Amino acid sequence: SAYEAFRDLPVQVRIGALDLNKPLLLWINDGLMAIFFLVVALEIKREALSGQLAERSQLVLPMLCAAAGVLMPALLFTAFNRSDDAAMRGWAVPTATDIAFALGVLALLGSRVPTAMKLLLSTIAVVDDLIAILIIALFYSHGLSVTPLIWAAAALAAMVLLNRRGVTSLGPYLALGVVLWVCVLKSGIHATLAGVATGLLIPHVDKGNHIDDEKEHSPLETLEHALHPWVAYAILPLFAFVNAGLSLSGIELKDATAALPMGIVLGLVVGKPIGIVGAALLMRALGWAQFPAGMDLRAMIGLGLMCGIGFTMSLFIASLAYAEPLLYQEAVLGILAASVLSAIGGFLWLRAVLPAPGPRNA
Repeated sequence: SAYEAFRDLPVQVRIGALDLNKPLLLWINDGLMAIFFLVVALEIKREALSGQLAERSQLVLPMLCAAAGVLMPALLFTAFNRSDDAAMRGWAVPTATDIAFALGVLALLGSRVPTAMKLLLSTIAVVDDLIAILIIALFYSHGLSVTPLIWAAAALAAMVLLNRRGVTSLGPYLALGVVLWVCVLKSGIHATLAGVATGLLIPHVDKGNHIDDEKEHSPLETLEHALHPWVAYAILPLFAFVNAGLSLSGIELKDATAALPMGIVLGLVVGKPIGIVGAALLMRALGWAQFPAGMDLRAMIGLGLMCGIGFTMSLFIASLAYAEPLLYQEAVLGILAASVLSAIGGFLWLRAVLPAPGPRNA
């Protein structure tokens, strides 16, 4: 009861006619997660302009692997739940990869993990996040209101104008981002998309800069590095705390093997590796792309298993898809089970197939 009371704690902000009155759970999911998506958008833009996504020739493998890694879990989930319209609202739940947890598990394997695997996993996860953002925009927005949308468009236009005028100060962009968030929240489009739009419009004026004390960073990198610790150590743990709560009282085996949680488990644990590895094998057979240096088929299978860790984004999509407590609890059960199975399975598989690091030279 204390946990439910914390989630339902009413929080109100009122300025004149503007009245935002929501339980704490929605302030976290609509407000703090907008900051998380802001950081995701900053990362995507940086990678596209000066990082792993800048080389178009290197994009074929991760883009098609990510797309197949979204499609196959969705198909498996649909196969289990196609007769249940309410459950089908969560078809996108098993399509996401949690990059932080996946890279964290890889880190446990130490130096035996080739650098190319870490780069491929992070690139697939970035593309995966972009697809998830598009899915949220297209399928989880409802009841559009025209007037707030007009004001949101005006805020976006102002940020575009700031870019055109070469303004690099973060203050005006962040102020307009807050206005944009309020307008999007009131419009019926999910408020986190305001964070995405703001992140994509933060300027990245120095494409070749690096993190050092002698060179001025671009506004994008300055904001990304300022927000990243808050997102990693405060926002995401708080989001997980209020969204991953699961009462185990009364749960039986039949609940864990119901169509909805089983669709999520099979989508993440089986669908992700089948889609990713299948796409990689097909591209290699067609001569479109090769496995990265230091990776063979067994390593690709391990990477596919790691991509089945869907925790954060899967929980977020489930919160948008299921208003009914029972369906949401079943979804959380499936997400937690799938993420644990993928993490353990991927770790054990890679520990068995990757060569152990050799002794250090004297």
